[in-house]
Amino acid sequence: MQMFQIKAFDLEQSLQEVTERYEKEKHKRRALHNSLVELRGNIRVHCRIRPLLPFDTAAGHTIPQDRQRNFSEKVAYAADDETVLVKCNRPGHASINKTFQFERVYNASESQDTVFADVAPLLTSLLDGYNVCIMAYGQTGSGKTYTMLGPQLEENFAFSTEDESELGIIPRATQEVFSLISEKPPGSYWVEVSVVEVYNNEIFDLLAKDSCGRVFGIKRDVVTTREGKSDVPLLTYETVENISEFLHLVNKGLQLRVRHPTLVHAHSSRSHLVVTLTITTIVSGDNFGISWEDELTSQKLNKELFCTFPQKMRENKSTFSSRASSPAQFETTEKPKQIKTRLQLVDLAGSECVGMSGVTGAALRETSFINRSLSALADVLGAIAEQRSHVPYRNSKLTHLLQDAIGGDAKLLVMLCISPDQKYLAESMQSLGFGTRARQVQRGQVKKKNLPVLSKAK
Repeated sequence: MQMFQIKAFDLEQSLQEVTERYEKEKHKRRALHNSLVELRGNIRVHCRIRPLLPFDTAAGHTIPQDRQRNFSEKVAYAADDETVLVKCNRPGHASINKTFQFERVYNASESQDTVFADVAPLLTSLLDGYNVCIMAYGQTGSGKTYTMLGPQLEENFAFSTEDESELGIIPRATQEVFSLISEKPPGSYWVEVSVVEVYNNEIFDLLAKDSCGRVFGIKRDVVTTREGKSDVPLLTYETVENISEFLHLVNKGLQLRVRHPTLVHAHSSRSHLVVTLTITTIVSGDNFGISWEDELTSQKLNKELFCTFPQKMRENKSTFSSRASSPAQFETTEKPKQIKTRLQLVDLAGSECVGMSGVTGAALRETSFINRSLSALADVLGAIAEQRSHVPYRNSKLTHLLQDAIGGDAKLLVMLCISPDQKYLAESMQSLGFGTRARQVQRGQVKKKNLPVLSKAK
């Protein structure tokens, strides 16, 4: 008996060692994969499977006959933290047993904290000079708005801030940005916010105010600048100094966002929401590419050299300042320069099957615009993946607005949201297919803005 106990103990220890080695190798592989994603400019794709919810089995839903059987059977699972398994056997249908691989997969029990922990590292890139875009994609009722914003108040659709553990990516990301900025020299950064919705293929500024100072949505247009970047002329930007001011502004904008009840979701968003934080960095021309601890030494050295050899410094300015490769660059030492990076946080409207949602009239027209804009997004990604000479950004206001982020000017993360319920199987498979195609897109390495490193430690 004692011998069996010793053998069991040895086996347990061996299993523990193998498990530890496996975890280490998995982390190494993930780090290498992330490096490859950076180099290729691939789109990161995470997938979140929401839990079964009461409205999945609510009475009164008109469900097509072929979806009536096994009404609340789960068919989508998180096989592990990188794999989605879809397994379904329906009478009269071909059986499905398929896996999908993504950078990260969250099961139904994983919290908002866990989801954001994997998103947060991207945000440090903002202050390193990169644009960042995070967008939630999925069918209506799959948990996109909850993931991006958190639980919403039914009376005015603002998101609740009472329980911080339930807050979504948008408020958490903004809090993280302000936390990162607080570690930098005072006055070297400031933050502006804009809130727009794309509704029926029109762009509305949700922070615009009337003559009495009341917020109301004003239609705007999106244009392409001479530099080939997308821009929304006259868009309202509000400066915010902390998370409270940000939440106040976004909640005002959310009250204007178009919603309409459907058979799938009582508070279905009928528009794409784009919240943009623009971080402006103030930097003098001689600060590019140097660390904060070197800056004072550099300034002191330049001052001593100018005092000792003023004429020589004028003649050989490129020698004493290796960072100033041209007179134009050298002259910026006297003029502080503003460099902007953007964090775009996107809550896409959900793709919809009309037979499931039961919409009619104006809501049916909204569904048509939503589905067309999401198809346009898929077309754009397909064109980039195939390296076509023409990418159809202008086929939709959504893709035109997000042109820079999609096209490779930002680190892009797509958060797929799916329902595990069998009655949404077709919609979930479509979303998983979109995510699979998205992560295969190679856009080339994302370009970094020419920013200094002003912190003592990164």
